[in-house]
Amino acid sequence: MRAFWTLLRREMASYFYSPMAYIVLVLFLLLMGTGFWMLVSVLVEGPTHESVMRIMLGESMFFWLAMLVVTPLITMRLLAEEKRSGTIESLLTAPVRDTEVVLAKYAGALFFFVFMWAPTIGYIGILRAFGGGGGAWDGGSVLSAYLGVFLIGSFFISVGVFTSSITRNQTIAAMTAFALLAGFFLLGFAPYFVREAWIQEMTRYLSAVIHMMDFSRGAVDSRPVVLYVSLTVFMLFLTVKVVESRHWKS
Repeated sequence: MRAFWTLLRREMASYFYSPMAYIVLVLFLLLMGTGFWMLVSVLVEGPTHESVMRIMLGESMFFWLAMLVVTPLITMRLLAEEKRSGTIESLLTAPVRDTEVVLAKYAGALFFFVFMWAPTIGYIGILRAFGGGGGAWDGGSVLSAYLGVFLIGSFFISVGVFTSSITRNQTIAAMTAFALLAGFFLLGFAPYFVREAWIQEMTRYLSAVIHMMDFSRGAVDSRPVVLYVSLTVFMLFLTVKVVESRHWKS
């Protein structure tokens, strides 16, 4: 565990010393700020009985654009850059396990993801201070909405870590992660285009949009929680196996 914490500190420091991290942070805040501005535009027209968190997160294209674009940018360098620069060899020959390396890089990316989302709590404070949200939101919906963001973000980041492990090119890693995440996102719209009942039911269970709408209105179902935890663990397992394949080749 000592090696894990050492690697984690290294990863966290690398984010805050990297100019790219601040560019990603600015991009994220621009997207979320635009979504918040549109939310305020809706609220000034009159009170709404719909959950404010659902409008800001579940139904906002800016939220999904931020999730689909920013998470691959956070994770693209993690293992790909190590391979390109050749430092992956010295890292993996150190007295640390491959699992610790993968988990430390994942945890560092997840920490930065949470750090990015922290300023958005100020949006809630603004709504409370000026009463723009009326009675359309409550503390429970806020907590469950951020739980949904954390779960979906955890899975998205695990996909990004995996794609970063299969290439030495950061751009390819980011584009591959974006393609996989976009495919998963679009899968949630299949019930509107497919007539087969079993396909509709399956895709509703996998729909990140439906899950986020439920979370943002305060409904916490154990099924999506188990789904995202399981998918995250599975992607990290695949990443560890990709990293371990280096030993097989040698």
